[in-house]
Amino acid sequence: MRALLPSLCALFLCLGAARPADAAAVPGPGPQEMIEKVSQDMLHDIDANRAALRKDPARLRALVDKNLLPHFDTDYAARLVLGTHWRTATPEQRQRFIEAFIESMMRQYGQALLEFTADRLTILPFRGDPAATTATVRTEVKRDNGTPVPVNYSMRSTPQGWKAWDVTIEGVSYVKNFRTDFGAEIDAKGLDAVIQRLESENTDAAKPPAPAKAG
Repeated sequence: MRALLPSLCALFLCLGAARPADAAAVPGPGPQEMIEKVSQDMLHDIDANRAALRKDPARLRALVDKNLLPHFDTDYAARLVLGTHWRTATPEQRQRFIEAFIESMMRQYGQALLEFTADRLTILPFRGDPAATTATVRTEVKRDNGTPVPVNYSMRSTPQGWKAWDVTIEGVSYVKNFRTDFGAEIDAKGLDAVIQRLESENTDAAKPPAPAKAG
């Protein structure tokens, strides 16, 4: 699953799909228009600053926050990932988990973007109910060896507009996969321990890389 994160991220930013007919009823642009704008803004920033972004995790995260984060349903995704543990978590634990989980996910997205190439992406025809308030965008990305990988994106209309909340790679749901992993760890160690681990990893990852030692 983690090996496909670069493809996942690149696809999320660059996919296009048929727009459900009722998208105009949702505030802001429809799914296709919204994703196209995110793609253009993000890729423009990356192309202009790729070398600097590789050296500065904080700058890369700021770029992701500006372009991508507003269009991802963070609370909904984190709530689904936490699963049944959401009901027993305190308000403080819920908020800390949301922040730590989304920080981790957006950090992985940002790192994956630095390796993005658009020539491996194929947009598949839209399938579904055009009057629905949810949409599934089907795409394909090729691995280095040319093997096609099916990637589906789940989007939902919200009071703030259309947002993405899940991705399914080769039949494996991103949300379901993380829910299983976190669920087992929470059962074994407790929610606080999982949150603390995520927070610690995020703090370490935000530090600039150590300068290379002179030979």
